[in-house]
Amino acid sequence: MAKIDLNCDLGESFGAYTIGRDQDVIPLISSCNIACGFHASDPEVMQKTVRMAKEAGIGIGAHPGFPDLMGFGRRNLRVSPEEAGAYITYQLGALYAFAKSAGVRIRHVKPHGALYNMAGKEYPLALAIAKAVQAFDPELILLGLSGSESVRAAQDIGLPAAREVFADRAYMPDGSLMPRTMEGAVIHDEAEAIRRVVRMVKEHKVTAADGTDIEIVPDSICVHGDNEKALVFVTQIRAALQEENIEIAPLAEIVV
Repeated sequence: MAKIDLNCDLGESFGAYTIGRDQDVIPLISSCNIACGFHASDPEVMQKTVRMAKEAGIGIGAHPGFPDLMGFGRRNLRVSPEEAGAYITYQLGALYAFAKSAGVRIRHVKPHGALYNMAGKEYPLALAIAKAVQAFDPELILLGLSGSESVRAAQDIGLPAAREVFADRAYMPDGSLMPRTMEGAVIHDEAEAIRRVVRMVKEHKVTAADGTDIEIVPDSICVHGDNEKALVFVTQIRAALQEENIEIAPLAEIVV
């Protein structure tokens, strides 16, 4: 039976501001990526999200981003590889404290937003991130866009890597995600999202924005927690995968 991880970016609320429906999504996924305080989240949110993930028995991952709370980490910042590595280490340390206090382990790392997209195309940045993760814990899995420089950098240094695809994002012909500034970048139609996901898992193909098919290999499927239809997407994608006899499993069972 084929296996796939179903992940969601969570813990992105901040103070009085609530983003997403984490408590409803968590029981339906196999891995979560918890914001670490730079682009979103705060200490109380991080602690609560770790505890909810522990109770649900799902894989816990760090979701570090640029220090850009105002822009939700989705604005490109020009930083040196050394600076980017320090950002990763700092945020991993923050989430590690809450994970250790709860008696659980961080299993993977997935950069957020602009940092994720930039590292997907810029090898020096990707390598700096991979090295920072490896120095912190060489058993952590780096989750990166399928076919990206992030995955290549991790593989080059022997860091476990998982290839991610997106249920709710459109793709460019080169395999990168369509910029959010472009119309159609975010998919809101759940039927379309489900069709794309099933095809990516079974055929390793997705239709890009220009209508061409591109090759894509998934280990994990992401649904964005801040998408207003996140709960609907996760519920229906989970049901569709099970109907196709595809097992949903955490990354630790897929990347061995």
